[in-house]
Parts: sequence; C-alpha cells; structure tokens
Amino acid sequence: MATFMVAISFCGMSSVKKAGGLTLNFSNYVGDNLLQLDSVQYKNELAQQFTISNLKYYVGKFRLISANGLVYKDDNYFLVNAAEPSSLNFFLADIPIADYTSISFTLGVDSIDNCSGVQTGALDPINGMFWAWNTGYVFLKLEGKAKSSVSSGNMFEYHIGGYKAPHNCIRIITIDLQNSPLKIASERYNLIALKTDVLEILKTPTTINFSNLSSVIDFHNATTIADNYKDMFRLLYVKNE
Repeated sequence: MATFMVAISFCGMSSVKKAGGLTLNFSNYVGDNLLQLDSVQYKNELAQQFTISNLKYYVGKFRLISANGLVYKDDNYFLVNAAEPSSLNFFLADIPIADYTSISFTLGVDSIDNCSGVQTGALDPINGMFWAWNTGYVFLKLEGKAKSSVSSGNMFEYHIGGYKAPHNCIRIITIDLQNSPLKIASERYNLIALKTDVLEILKTPTTINFSNLSSVIDFHNATTIADNYKDMFRLLYVKNE
C-alpha cells in the first residue's frame, strides 16, 4: 500500500511540473507622459504646477487566476523605484500552463510582514522605506516641489503606510485580462506591461490641493492618499511570444 501511495504522489508532481515564467513591467507615467524626475513641470487637477523628485512603492503577493479557476500565488514583494530602471521589471517563475484572465497584487506590505521586524531583499530598510519610529513599512513615497505648497522650500511629501484599522492603507489591485488573456506556456516569452499613473495619487476620489495638503508622513490623511492610489494602475498590453 505504501509503495502505491508513493507512485501516485510522484505522478501528481510530474503533472504540475510543466510551467512557464512571466515578466512584469511597471512603467511610471504622469497622465499620458512617461515620468521624468526633477526636470519636467506637471499640472494637477487644480492646474497647480509641480515636479517629482522621488517615487517608490511596494507591490507584491501576486495572484493569477485562470479561466478554469486555477490560482497561481507568489508571496514575494518588489520595490518599484522610479530612479532605478532595473526595478521596473520583475520575474515570476513556475507558473502552471494555462490561460489567465486576471492578475491581482497588493500595494503595500501586509500585517504579518509589517510585524516581522527588519528584513532583507526588497524589504531591507536600506531601501529607505522603513519607519524606524513606527516599526513598519512605507508603502508608497511621492516627493517633489510645487509652487502652491506651503511647506518649506515648496516641497511636498506623501509617505503612506499603515495596516491597522481605521488607518489601513493596504490596497488590493485587480487587473482584468479577459480581453488580453495571458497564455502561459513553457516555450513562450510572457509579459504583462502595466501603467502607473502618478496623477491618480492626486485625484479621484479626492483632489489634492498642494496649498492645503502638502505633507502626509503619518496616519493623518494617509487613507485619503491610499484611496486615490488604488486606481493608478492600468493594463498597457500582454505579450505571449
């Protein structure tokens, strides 16, 4: 009986070994234009001019769902840093062969990982995204200058984090792929390209006025920004080559 059970186990393992990989690309935009740090003047919904000097955000806990209900999970985190082009691409491995119709991921760092102390890799404090005073992670940083800002040097800064209600800033992003299914196959190059629109951080449902709200560095007003950034991702295209 034991020999039979082992044989069944190995058969099951061999049936799921066929898998492919997926490259994820995050392109940072301001409206219809690719983000350029420090050098370009942009306008928000109130026609207030601003430049951007820093944009970083955590994405992770990726989930792919196929048409027949198969779910692929990757629990790693990745840090997108607009100043580092190499940080805009991530690779997910060992994805079961299937046609996937949606992808979801977390913007932020969940409660368990927030409470696990100092970590390595993307969550290493050396990346400048850890609140030592609050023993937790900053989920998103947006910094720059705006003439309308009343902060010193006309700076604005939004450092958004927190996982405890009622100040939970973790947001789950879901991208529908039904019109552009991701067809994972082991011999293919598979790519999902996503657009991150920085303007969405400053609008919908709340329009941000730099003269009234130029600094968010703790829980005060943090969920206002988080509710805005939930909508900042759009599908650009899917490649199955």
